[in-house]
Amino acid sequence: MMATVRLSFSPAPVHVRTARLVGVAVARRAGVAEELLDELRLAIGEACTRAVALHNQYGLTDLVEVEMSDVGMYTVRVIDRAPIEAGLGLTALPPDELTNESLTDEALTTGVGFALLAGLVEDLQVRPVDEGIGTQVRMVWPIGR
Repeated sequence: MMATVRLSFSPAPVHVRTARLVGVAVARRAGVAEELLDELRLAIGEACTRAVALHNQYGLTDLVEVEMSDVGMYTVRVIDRAPIEAGLGLTALPPDELTNESLTDEALTTGVGFALLAGLVEDLQVRPVDEGIGTQVRMVWPIGR
């Protein structure tokens, strides 16, 4: 039984394809239904492309992190290290409101780049990372075991 697969790559568009291929291979092995794999491939590509773009926009050389887990459901987390307000698309909010726990998932997924993800992934969350620098796009699909 697989638990977690982690992939880190330099923020270059050429590596997004690799992340998509790995994500689909891991999903297939985890037991995600075949008919969900195209949407899954697109969603992982979109989340990784978004992270790469944010890193490039801010001149960051930090690695983009992708974590895939099949514990219960198939979960993919794509983590960037861009400023939180940029990663969440909330540059118009004052800094004290960025930590407001009443921000809804809907408010956090209305930024550019999230519209396509929201259409592809039923269970989508976008949150600041625990360490305080960057955002995490968390996507979940059912496993058909």
